[in-house]
Amino acid sequence: MSDSISLIRNTFSNNFSTEMLRNMGKAAEIIDGKKIAGEIKKELKRDIDKWMENNNNRAPSLVAILVGEDPASKKYVQFKMQAAKEVGITSSTIKLDSSVTENELLDLINKLNKDDKCDGILVQLPVPDHVSERRLCNAVDPKKDVDGFHINNIGKLCSNVDTFVPCTALAVIELLKRSKIETFGKNVVVCGRSKNVGLPMAMLLHSDYRNELPGMEATVTMCHRNTPPDELMYFTKRADIIVSATGVVNLIKADMVKPGACVIDVGITRIPTEDGKSKIVGDVDFEGVEKIAGHITPVPGGVGPMTVAMLMKNTFQAAKGLKAVIQ
Repeated sequence: MSDSISLIRNTFSNNFSTEMLRNMGKAAEIIDGKKIAGEIKKELKRDIDKWMENNNNRAPSLVAILVGEDPASKKYVQFKMQAAKEVGITSSTIKLDSSVTENELLDLINKLNKDDKCDGILVQLPVPDHVSERRLCNAVDPKKDVDGFHINNIGKLCSNVDTFVPCTALAVIELLKRSKIETFGKNVVVCGRSKNVGLPMAMLLHSDYRNELPGMEATVTMCHRNTPPDELMYFTKRADIIVSATGVVNLIKADMVKPGACVIDVGITRIPTEDGKSKIVGDVDFEGVEKIAGHITPVPGGVGPMTVAMLMKNTFQAAKGLKAVIQ
């Protein structure tokens, strides 16, 4: 028995050393989300133009609801509207004061649900505290729910039924596919448990590829910001892929990463800089982890642009689905 244990330890040690040597002095390959998103938008523009020309369809339509004056929310919506313009989707933003009531918002969503010229509806989150985020998301017609937040769409996702997938989760999957990161049989740690990001990512990563909504066939461990540090390190050190979406700055450090692993940083946090300004950082200690990992996404420029591209993809899918229903 002791000989067997020794063999296992020596094999692990040898593999570890081989990977260390392979990565020594070599920075991780950067997964350029901005570049990949640009490629996807070009593909979408071509597909939308073809769909409109061949079927005499109007352009897909997206409506964003923006409540309040949050600067980050304003900027995100601007990015989304610009992306819509680039791919040939008509878009508009309904801006409302933060004092708007929940019932007024629900009435607005109901009107958009009934509007045949509106294919996709997104409610920019967060919303003011006096408004129920869940009630708003569930008020959107599931067929127009391009964010993938409606409880019906989340339920379908968990049942491996084809549906709208939340854009950030879809962005991560698309990054892995286009970067040719193998997931079949691999160990993945998803750090983050939100219903809009962590959960749908874990569902897609672990499920069977033979489903109606094809999965990625990985073995997935879910952790979060309250997982004890020693336990978190135990799991991440054994992971072939780490996806972190907690909003905790520098949660994932170099000594927590297996050499050659793929690290996807979904976190977005704005922190002050010495010059009195601010910058955006992720969950990952980029400078340290870059020296150990095989692949890594930057922040900004990684998952963020891809999330917007996936919103455009969902909007086009909504337009095609609604067209079929109307016909």
